[in-house]
Amino acid sequence: MRFAVRVKAGAKRDVVGGRWDGALGEALVVSVRAPAVDGKANAAVCRVLAAVLGVRARDVAVVKGQRSRDKLVELPDAEDIAVRVAGLLESGVGTHGSG
Repeated sequence: MRFAVRVKAGAKRDVVGGRWDGALGEALVVSVRAPAVDGKANAAVCRVLAAVLGVRARDVAVVKGQRSRDKLVELPDAEDIAVRVAGLLESGVGTHGSG
């Protein structure tokens, strides 16, 4: 399964949720504490999405937009993951970590 994300690097805390209409269409907003340097934000995005969606971090991959705020992320196909992503797009309340 692939879906678009809009990354906000350097945030106060790691948060997943909300909708962004961006370059790749409708995207899930992912805020991470990591800075946007040397791939740190990309790694944090994978780690935070994995925690929120209940998958292993190594199963989450940024397949497009490694140097952009707008990214295409790939996860294993699973109906429950698709439902969770849709819920996060609507609610904007998925949180991981503390700030």
